[in-house]
Formats: sequence, C-alpha cells, structure tokens
Amino acid sequence: MSTTRPYSPGDRGPEPTGASGASEGGASATGASATGASAGGAPAVPAVSSGGRQVRRLSFDGESGVVPLARDFTRQALYAWGWLPAASADRRAAAEDVLLVVSELVTNACLHAEGPDALEITCDNKVIRVEVSDRGTGQPAPRTPHRAGRPGGHGMFIVQRLCLDWGVVRLPGVAGKKVWAELGTPA
Repeated sequence: MSTTRPYSPGDRGPEPTGASGASEGGASATGASATGASAGGAPAVPAVSSGGRQVRRLSFDGESGVVPLARDFTRQALYAWGWLPAASADRRAAAEDVLLVVSELVTNACLHAEGPDALEITCDNKVIRVEVSDRGTGQPAPRTPHRAGRPGGHGMFIVQRLCLDWGVVRLPGVAGKKVWAELGTPA
C-alpha cells in the first residue's frame, strides 16, 4: 500500500477546480438536499454527477462530535448513491467498510492532528474515495509490528486492510494534509 502516491493506479488526476460542489462543466450542485446543511448543521455539498462521478463534501468548521457527524453524512451519501439499503450481504459489508474507513480517518485527524477540516467522498462506477483534510504535520502509518491483542493503534492497519489503496497529499505552502483511501464499489 502506498502512503505517498497521491492517486491510485489509473491516475484520475487532481480534482477539478470547484470539486467541492460544482461539476466539471460548472453546473450547480444537485441532489435531494440542496440546502447546503447536513444532519449536524455543518455545511455540506450534495451529490454532483459529472460523467458518472459523484462528490459530497462536509466541512467540520466549528462542529463537535465530528466522528458520528462524518458517519451520518457518509451514510446519507451511500443511500443517495444506491449502496444502501443493501440488497445482499456483500453490498452491506461494502457499505460498512466505507463507514468504518471514514470513522478511522476522522478519528485519526482528531487524535493525531488538530482535528479534521473537511470530509470529501467521491463515488464513480468502480471506486469510492474518502478524503479527510486536517492541519496536522504528522504522517499516518500503520503501527509495526501490529499487535491485534492490544488496545489502540489499529486505525491505519484497518484502513490498509480494507482499502484498495491509501495515501497522503500535501500541497506546497499549505499547512496540513489530505489523507485519502479508496475502496472498490460492490458488484
């Protein structure tokens, strides 16, 4: 698993300008909740379709209880994208994996950075990508050796095991980072 490569094999390249809600063609955001607020009142950007690719973004600015907020936001996205309700055990497991990865990445930002700034979830026909941005300087990595019987230290090990790939993106001159992870969509 890569921890430095910003994009997975097949490099889809950087997010287009305005990926926080506008489609590549500049159209406005569409979706069931175009009000711009999530369940917790945090600003959220509803699903945007751009060539089969849908994006949702949640800002954690001033929010408390960010882990359950992130899980609820992700669950709403999974319902909107047809992952939930799950028609089979495999589809249910895939949705639970996405929720677990979101929980782990947001929790890591809380524990090891200055808290998360935003959560962005992108879904296309084959991959769902989760990105959590924070202002921390640390480099996430699975603890080695991994000791399954000990409490704590399992977050990035879980992410590594569940995901197709994951990594960290840092922009020159900008404080913080984005930790991303990609999971395969259910068949």
